[in-house]
Amino acid sequence: QLQASGGGLVQAGGSLRLSCLASGRTFSSYFMSWFRQAPGKEREFVATIGWGGGSIYFADSVKGRFTISRDNAKNTVYPQMNSLKPEDTAVYYCAAASSGSYRREYEYAYWGQGTLVTVSS
Repeated sequence: QLQASGGGLVQAGGSLRLSCLASGRTFSSYFMSWFRQAPGKEREFVATIGWGGGSIYFADSVKGRFTISRDNAKNTVYPQMNSLKPEDTAVYYCAAASSGSYRREYEYAYWGQGTLVTVSS
C-alpha cells in the first residue's frame, strides 16, 4: 500500500527526490515518515511530515539538506534530498502511522518496500 521510488546513483553533492505513493486507502490523516538503512547498520529515522503538511522534523544528520512535502490529493509524500553525501547511501523506506511518536518504528502500521540511494564520492 506504500510504494517508494526515485532512488538511484548520484554523485556527492547531488540531489534526488524520492516519492512515496500510498494506495488502497486514504493516508491524509496519517503522518508519513522516511527511514533508512545503510549496509551493516540499523534502520534509522530520517524525516517526518504531519497529516496537514506541518509538524516536520528531520534527523540531525540530514537537517538543512533534506526537505519533505506531501500532496494529499495525490496520496504522495516527497522527500527532497540535496547536498548528498556518501554516508547518505542506504535503502530508504517510507512509512505511515496514525498516532504515536514519529521516531518509534513500532508505531508505523504501513511500510513501503524501500528504494536504494547510492551516493558516490
